[in-house]
Amino acid sequence: MCRMLAYVGPPLALDSLLAGPAHSLLRQSWAPRRQTHGVVNADGFGVGWYDLAVRPEPALYRSARPMWADRNVASFGGLIRSSAVLAAVRSATPPLPVEETNSPPFADGRLLFAHNGAVPGWADGVGATLRRALSDRRLASLEGATDSEVLFRLAMDRIDGGASAAAALASVVSLVGGGRLTMLMLDGVQATGVVVGEPLYVRRGAGVVVASEPYDDEDGWEPVPDGSIVEATAESVSVSVSVVSL
Repeated sequence: MCRMLAYVGPPLALDSLLAGPAHSLLRQSWAPRRQTHGVVNADGFGVGWYDLAVRPEPALYRSARPMWADRNVASFGGLIRSSAVLAAVRSATPPLPVEETNSPPFADGRLLFAHNGAVPGWADGVGATLRRALSDRRLASLEGATDSEVLFRLAMDRIDGGASAAAALASVVSLVGGGRLTMLMLDGVQATGVVVGEPLYVRRGAGVVVASEPYDDEDGWEPVPDGSIVEATAESVSVSVSVVSL
C-alpha cells in the first residue's frame, strides 16, 4: 500500500521531509521498512504544500512515475519552504490504473488528502455503491478511478455539511464498514488522521510529523492506536483513542 506523511510547523524545505532523512519518503518508495501490503511504492507520488500568506489553497505536484525516477522534486525540493506539507508515494491496488489523476495527495479547495489501505470489494460492486453515495457536486469532481479519491469526496460531502475533518473521516469509515482505511487530511494549519488497519506514527518537536512509518531511527515516534483519530497543529497533538468502530 502507500506511504504518506503530513507536516505542520515552522517552514521547512520540502527536501528535508521528502528526501533528507535516512528513511525518507523517497527511500520508502523502493524500500519501505514497515509496509504490511505490497513491496514497493512505484505507482506514482505527489506532494502538496501551502503558503498561507499568498492563498489558502495548496500547490500540488503529482506524477504517475516512481518518486525515484522524477528529477523535478530534486530540482525544486530544496528551494520551496512550507509550514504545512502532505506527501505520499503509491502502491496501486489491482486493478486500479497507474496514472497521474490517481496519484496522491488529492486536493479540493484548501484541503489535501491521502489514504493508505484498500476498500474491500471495490471492483465487485462496492465502488459503484460508494460512488452513488456521493452528492452530484462531489461525483462530478472525481478525476480518477481510485477508492482513495472516492473516500476523499465522501469526506468532503460531510465537511460541506458542517462536519469537522475528524468527524468527516470517522463517518466515512462507518459508511464503508470495513477494510484498511487509514487516512490523512491537511488544511494548511491542522493535520487530521484516522487509523484503521494501517499504522500512523506521530513525532513532536519543532513542528509535528504524522507518517505511515518513521523516516529515521531517532527517539520520539509514537504509534497512534488503531481505531483512533489524531489531530495535529504546529503546537499540539491530540489523539482520541478508540473512537472509530472497527
